[in-house]
Amino acid sequence: MERITDPANQTRDVYDRQASIFDAQRSKSLFEARWLARFTACLPPGGRVLDVGCGSGDPIARWFIAEGFSVTGTDFSPPMLDILRARWPSGDWRLADMRSLELGEQFDGLIAWNSFFHLTQDEQRAALPRFARHLKTGGALLVTVGPRKGETTGIVGGETVYHASLSPAEYATALENCGLRLTGFLAEDPETQQHSVLMAHKDKDI
Repeated sequence: MERITDPANQTRDVYDRQASIFDAQRSKSLFEARWLARFTACLPPGGRVLDVGCGSGDPIARWFIAEGFSVTGTDFSPPMLDILRARWPSGDWRLADMRSLELGEQFDGLIAWNSFFHLTQDEQRAALPRFARHLKTGGALLVTVGPRKGETTGIVGGETVYHASLSPAEYATALENCGLRLTGFLAEDPETQQHSVLMAHKDKDI
């Protein structure tokens, strides 16, 4: 694996440079639909969804808007948010880094699709309690991770970006420690272009 010394800033810089190319190349086929449907089935009609690392909003935020949910999106790349705000000027789109996320609000659901795995392992361990604090009791969490513990890289617009994951067992323990219960995990799901997907339910505040 190519050694990346500053993953967070490098990842942000790549998305800043490649925002329009990423948006153009991002699949809009909704291969995520089965997991999104499972996730939204856990939410109240018209509930509030926090999309962490929302990027340009298409297709994930678009799904929730079309389904009648109230969507708040956060991303740390201003050029990505510029594209998003041009699409939905009246939307609730905020510049924020998930490593320091503190909105002072709670949501019925939190999704971090193709964003959470850009954090280092230690950053992921620290981010999960932050995610939990942003969920109401009874809320649902949906994130993409890796199939096993490790580090690797991906490509965005021809540039290298960092990916990392904990093991499924460590995710389950970390979630339990912040009041969440693992309700689904599928490694390299063939129906989602080999994404590894994790779902959890918030049983209690801790």
